Amino acid sequence: MGPRGLLHLLLVLLDCWASVSAQAGATPVVTMEDLNSTEPAPTTLRPALSPRPPETSRAPRPSSGPRPTPVTDVAALCVCDLSPEKCDVNCCCDPDCSSTDFSIFSACSIPVVMGDSQFCSQKAAIYSLNFTADPPQRIFKLVEQINPSIFCIHITNYKPALSFINPEVPDENNFDKLMKTSDGFSLNAESDASFTDKPDAPNSAKYEYGVCLQTSDSFLRFPSPLTSSLCSDNNPAAFLVNQAVKCTRSISLEQCEEIETLSMAYYSSPKILRVPNSGTKVPITVQSIVFRSLNKTLTRLEYTDVLRQVLVETGQVQVCTNVVLEVKYSLTYTDAGEVVQADLSLLLGAVSSAMVPLQQKFEIYFIQSTNRYGQLTILRSTTEQDCLAAEGIRTPVLFGYSMQSGCKLRLTGAVTCRLVAQKVKSLLKGQGFPDYVAPFGNSRAQDVLDWVPVHFITQTSHVKDSCQLPVALAIEVKWTKYGSLLNPQAKIVNVTANLISSSFPETSSGNERTILISTAVTFVDVSAPAEAGFRARPAINARLPFNFFFPFV
Repeated sequence: MGPRGLLHLLLVLLDCWASVSAQAGATPVVTMEDLNSTEPAPTTLRPALSPRPPETSRAPRPSSGPRPTPVTDVAALCVCDLSPEKCDVNCCCDPDCSSTDFSIFSACSIPVVMGDSQFCSQKAAIYSLNFTADPPQRIFKLVEQINPSIFCIHITNYKPALSFINPEVPDENNFDKLMKTSDGFSLNAESDASFTDKPDAPNSAKYEYGVCLQTSDSFLRFPSPLTSSLCSDNNPAAFLVNQAVKCTRSISLEQCEEIETLSMAYYSSPKILRVPNSGTKVPITVQSIVFRSLNKTLTRLEYTDVLRQVLVETGQVQVCTNVVLEVKYSLTYTDAGEVVQADLSLLLGAVSSAMVPLQQKFEIYFIQSTNRYGQLTILRSTTEQDCLAAEGIRTPVLFGYSMQSGCKLRLTGAVTCRLVAQKVKSLLKGQGFPDYVAPFGNSRAQDVLDWVPVHFITQTSHVKDSCQLPVALAIEVKWTKYGSLLNPQAKIVNVTANLISSSFPETSSGNERTILISTAVTFVDVSAPAEAGFRARPAINARLPFNFFFPFV
């Protein structure tokens, strides 16, 4: 090649190098702020030799709003948290689990929570259980783990890759623009839901403080005095609002049987909705009916006899019987805002002309159910030692812990024996006494045949002219060691609840008696002694050749 050819080749190479340098210099520098921007950066590119047809060119797809912040804190990650607002068994990172829940775990299903193992260095959350503590406790550690591999990732340069891009939702303003910049899109159920869902809509899945208690037809009515002492029957009962009021009614004794607010059915017939706007209804259960006459609490039979005597002695004919004088609602709710039980206590009596206008008393109070998961519970001892004050306060039974608690109950002659017996029995059993218990700590609810039934036994001592009252509930839990000798598992095989009653003489009017009420739970190990097992000895089927002892035989 001559000098002219070499010079021409150098000029061509310089021209190519200049064009490449110009293109590289026009390439924009992308920063973190540019990554979050929805507008394309301005660029200056060299014209292509074969330009793309206009119909095939695409603009970059837009994205609406900032990208969500990626969750990279391993202390906040929990892959075994599957049940919302409930504690998952053996999930040591579940934020819904309390120290009481951790004390009955057998192991941590996810002992280590970490991010991508390809990084050279990263945080790791380690969970374990300390069974030597009393009760057992959960141990949490946040450590730094090092990846020894020479091919590990030191740093992530593209941070937005850790999160998803929020797509722009089409509406009437950007519909035409999205049609031009996209190949088309389809509206599915999720897109339809985004139009109809309103973030400001009230949550109707639970009751909130002050919300009216709904019934199958309207709302639960709680008569109260408003502008005067007269009863207003259109006053609604509000959730978690305890009330105790008195009001009067101007009634006519000739028409008292036609006034529905004086009858028992008016207060016991409504059915409260478990949660607002739901189809599940909670009926009102009448726990007690007390008849009052001559300032004394009587049974229905005694009330009828005394009423006849009063009518004969006084000569009064204008008397209304079985009139509701006092109403007491007791509603049990859960921490999820659900009404699970509604109890009613009534005080009935006779009304004469001397008692007009009639005064009625209404009470309503709410009790939170501490038995969230249908656990086996016993009474919780308090400093007051008053059974009526400790109603609804329970302690869950923990596996392996034998416990005993109790309280005192004061009896008067004004309360009937049957009423006290029903009250004490419900006090001992608590709310939602279970019919079955799980054999293991991680038993599944769908395996019904594996669950252990609770055998309920009642012991009474019959004494003539005495009052039979339950005084104790003794729970015995039998368990055994199940599985391998190296790592045996505790398995519940039998649960017996023994309700013990005692005889007490009838209390005369004006006298008081104090009785002790107790609950106890005992765990009994019924494990059989382990026996070493061996395989069956092999049968040796050996035969000698017929001439083995030749020439001796």
